[in-house]
Amino acid sequence: MLLRLFALTLLAGISLSQAMAAPNGAKLYGRNCASCHGENGNGGIGVPLALPSFQAGISDEYLRKTILLGRPGRVMPAFASLDKNEVEAIVRHVRSWNKGPVATYSKKPVKGDPSHGKQLYGQYCASCHGVNGEGAKGTGVTFSRPRDLPIMAPALHNSGFLAASTDAMIKATLMKGREGTPMVSFLKQGLKEKDINDIVSYVRSFEKQALSESAQVLQPENPVIVRDSPYDLKTTVENVKRAVSNNNFFYGRVQTLEYGMTEPANENPKQVIVYFCNISLLNQALALDPRVGMFLPCRITIAEKNGKVQIMSVNPMALSRLFNNSEVNGLCKQLRESYTTIIEEATL
Repeated sequence: MLLRLFALTLLAGISLSQAMAAPNGAKLYGRNCASCHGENGNGGIGVPLALPSFQAGISDEYLRKTILLGRPGRVMPAFASLDKNEVEAIVRHVRSWNKGPVATYSKKPVKGDPSHGKQLYGQYCASCHGVNGEGAKGTGVTFSRPRDLPIMAPALHNSGFLAASTDAMIKATLMKGREGTPMVSFLKQGLKEKDINDIVSYVRSFEKQALSESAQVLQPENPVIVRDSPYDLKTTVENVKRAVSNNNFFYGRVQTLEYGMTEPANENPKQVIVYFCNISLLNQALALDPRVGMFLPCRITIAEKNGKVQIMSVNPMALSRLFNNSEVNGLCKQLRESYTTIIEEATL
């Protein structure tokens, strides 16, 4: 009896220890996912994970692979740092919003005619998913598109999507549609199952094609653009203001680097920031990805130390890589060139 009691106590202790060690899915979701997908899965920049038709149409394995692989160049980063148990905990939390059965799909390839599928794709899919499967423009709920649409058309020509999606899941989505989104049933549009098989075969053929720009990730760049100024601080500031105007930006203000972080009397007058903006460029940037507000409006820092003056600014291309949004890359390249031109013009 004593031995049995000891065994039960030991097992209870092990179970309690395991339970205490289990990752908290809600906390992991809040830390890694909520900022884009919403605290309750209602979406925003990211897909509304709690959408019933989304929950009904995707498998647990699709969620696992999406978390681990992300969508290169499409906002959704890869969370390779999460271990298996943490990924599983997030999946379970996401599934807590599901009121129906969990979909499972065969891994067996769908056989179809990709040549015919390409024709049908151009007719039925390209307007939303892009001519080359690059996906819709913009990110989530922003003023880049009507706010009555809860989801952006995903990039189908994307290594993350193709690895996470089985042919059977893609086929089911085409056949059933996704209620609450612009994705309608292709059967209701008059296509036959054979036609849908052909489209699936064409989408799968993306794996054999070169990655589109929408799936490319930037290589690291120097995070800061720095130049020495041959002028004193005051002259350099005036040169920057003039160069800003010469390059189609409007000058905003000059303030010390420490403004708001210490008492005004303690601010260092030899470290200042010049703020400037281009409203058209700002609207374009926010429409593509609202997170670019992290480094807009534009600003250049000018600092004097030991009689030496330097001009510096953040390199937007280095920041663009953090957003995993290829649409922002071109804009950040344009900004980098503008910053460089302004700084070099001010130091001539």
